[in-house]
Amino acid sequence: MLSEPVRADSARQQLPLWQLLQATAQLVQAVRRGASATPLLAELQSDLRPGVQALAYQVWRQLGRAEALRALLVSRQPPPQIDALLCTALALSWNETQAPYDPHTLVNQAVEAAKKSPAMKGQSGFINACLRRFLRERDAMVANTDVQPVARWNHPSWWIERLQQDYPSQWQPMLAANNRPAPMTLRVNLRQGTVQEYQQRLEQAGLISVRNGDYGLTLVQACPVERLPGFADGAVSVQDAAAQLAAPLLLQDSGLGLGSRILDACAAPGGKTAHLLELSDAQVIALDIDPQRCARIGQNLERLGLQAKVLAADASSPDAWWDGQKFDAILLDAPCSASGIVRRHPDVRWLRRPSDLAQLARQQSQLLAALWPLLKTGGRLVYCTCSVFHEEGQARIQAFLANNTEARLLPSPGHLQVVFADSGSAVPDNRLIDHDGFYYALVEKRAA
Repeated sequence: MLSEPVRADSARQQLPLWQLLQATAQLVQAVRRGASATPLLAELQSDLRPGVQALAYQVWRQLGRAEALRALLVSRQPPPQIDALLCTALALSWNETQAPYDPHTLVNQAVEAAKKSPAMKGQSGFINACLRRFLRERDAMVANTDVQPVARWNHPSWWIERLQQDYPSQWQPMLAANNRPAPMTLRVNLRQGTVQEYQQRLEQAGLISVRNGDYGLTLVQACPVERLPGFADGAVSVQDAAAQLAAPLLLQDSGLGLGSRILDACAAPGGKTAHLLELSDAQVIALDIDPQRCARIGQNLERLGLQAKVLAADASSPDAWWDGQKFDAILLDAPCSASGIVRRHPDVRWLRRPSDLAQLARQQSQLLAALWPLLKTGGRLVYCTCSVFHEEGQARIQAFLANNTEARLLPSPGHLQVVFADSGSAVPDNRLIDHDGFYYALVEKRAA
């Protein structure tokens, strides 16, 4: 997973701004066509990637506003490439206090990007006219769009309506939290030392952190992992505070230890697998459908000095990979809309469609139905998703419990909303202070 990028102006000396804007607009257009930004960013040349990622993240966090402003500027939506560049410039310049560059500079360089693009030949005058008009009439246009929910909250209308339905009194702070960059939170490997000890190591390295949960430390200022003391030797991993709840929830009061068998289904890239192994001596089977992502599980475990059996297979088809021995515990981190991690992947809100939720819900139910028979009587299953939508969380578990009378729901976190808090404040009781949105359910299998 790509971490939050550095500010775009750090690349100012290396590459001209028009080139960054051109590449950013191409990325915005690709997401509009249905492509995920993460692999596209990874494919960019190394000197281009940091600046483009920084600009693109800001554009996606302001795209609703940009599209509303563009609608005031032109009567018909321009062709895709031109519209992507126009909306990119509007998203970056509409709020002068948050603009990564002076708005007039952004306009000049957007025009230059159009001039230097063969596909936009002859359209630089149109881009210039639109953006110059916007600069002249900015206050009135922004005020005009303030009343539009998509412009105000920078999420699709269906997403806003879904959150209003699921969280009638909390949807506004959740949307606002989505538009803030996520923090860099670390999970300390307790096999190598305590959280307090590692916090001291960070301080000695000039890195200030605050406690975030039982195993986590959130950095006040993000940094490259190479700066983290002992990272290469497995002392610590990068993992959101909410994601750190999975392993301890499955293991608590379970008696799982040496000789126990745990299945981590949909395990890539292996953060929860590693946490299970850091906290127990159980045998863990890490399963994922993507062979390349399975390779990442192996790499992460190797860095941490941990071992698991890694299988590339479809969790919903056990006949193809299961050895017939039932598991003492199962962790199912099911594929989902990723609506809880939008602050880390701001393109997701524009990538998802309302129909995706029903399709994902069917897949989640299929995975639960396929894996439940593999669990021993008395065993436990944790179902989790990095989604805040009820359809992918409590609705799935309620349907599962209704169809499986031997399943009993144990005390569980349930839906965790996206939370933003001042990571510079002291938190004496180790509660979570800043985390992504998740859903957790712990289910026990009773005798039939």
